[in-house]
Amino acid sequence: MKKASPSPLYRKVREILESARASVVRSVNSAQVAANWLIGREIVEEEQKGTKRAEYGARLIAELSSRLRKDFGNGYSVNNLEHFRRFYLTYPDFFGPRIPHAVRGESHKSLGDKGQKKSHAPRKQSGAAIEQAPPFALSLLPELSRAPRDPSWLPGRHHPNLSWTHYRTLLRVEGPEARAFYEIEALKNNWSARELERQINSLLYERLAKSRDKKGLLRLATKGHEVQRPSDVFKDPVVIEFLGLPESPRLVETDLEEALIGNLQAFLLELGKGFAFVARQERITLDGDHFYIDLVFYHTVLKCFILIDLKIGKLTHEDLGQLQLYVNYFDEERRTPGDAPTLGLILCTDKNDAVVRYTLGPDQAAKIFASRYKLHLPSEAELKAELRREWAALRRETHGA
Repeated sequence: MKKASPSPLYRKVREILESARASVVRSVNSAQVAANWLIGREIVEEEQKGTKRAEYGARLIAELSSRLRKDFGNGYSVNNLEHFRRFYLTYPDFFGPRIPHAVRGESHKSLGDKGQKKSHAPRKQSGAAIEQAPPFALSLLPELSRAPRDPSWLPGRHHPNLSWTHYRTLLRVEGPEARAFYEIEALKNNWSARELERQINSLLYERLAKSRDKKGLLRLATKGHEVQRPSDVFKDPVVIEFLGLPESPRLVETDLEEALIGNLQAFLLELGKGFAFVARQERITLDGDHFYIDLVFYHTVLKCFILIDLKIGKLTHEDLGQLQLYVNYFDEERRTPGDAPTLGLILCTDKNDAVVRYTLGPDQAAKIFASRYKLHLPSEAELKAELRREWAALRRETHGA
């Protein structure tokens, strides 16, 4: 028998339940994040009373952990309490401007101290009451989780869509500008905590930042990754450790292509926003000669085709000429009136930037790009060394040194 389709009533009820479930998850996440921040604040302020802060702080956290684990379980290890402490120090204005100590002192009474008169939490006076409310007001946690996204939200402030696991991962990012960038991108792209960790490990911010001036760096830290021109799209290097392929001279381009298609979702995440997969091994025929483009994408922000050619080994000027052929063909034969000029990207294991520059010239360099790819996740030191080399090359090119 043919299975009956769900009734309109069922679909509506299902939507209600799914929405409620998501709301509960956000509420729990917000409560956990707020509690951890509050614990961190209490530890820091108690430490500041000690005469020898380092020694006093270590003993304080160890004693607190021992008691909390007896009462609340293993979630309050010394290591976790250290995370809470660092969370508060990294995000001191997490719920808005700092609250004077006098007001904070009264707040503990409002939380129900026995034998003392309760005082009321500050009343809501504007649409931004959540921002202005004292962070210690645990009674506001349900309201926090229900609050709609404030368009005035800034990195470094609470957001209900970021879990404690997100924030714990963000604590590893040293620079405030880079950390702000990852907060914005995690929200814009709905990254899971695992995806956020992978982007941090691959130094996404540094890879995007290397070709930007001071204004471009500021936009990364305040707006995230915005695609406004072709050079904003491509990263160098491209990190594709998720393929699980070994570094081997026997690796062939078909193996690399097969692995990328088999891990297309992860590959699209590494390429960045706007990429839509169109085809693989796209054939073009010119007077009886057949050519095959490895991967074809369409970029939904730039409104253009992007052709990707895969190369095992060092890039040559012949490789660049071949990609120029593909780009010119697409511009003449496939491009529609609404499309921007076609872009090309060669992914290779190594390249000579001077060869790329002199082969392409200034006009083609705005349409064709070359990026190295990494089959393993490089260490932070390796990536930083490579980025320093790139920055030095850019400076030499800019200043003619």
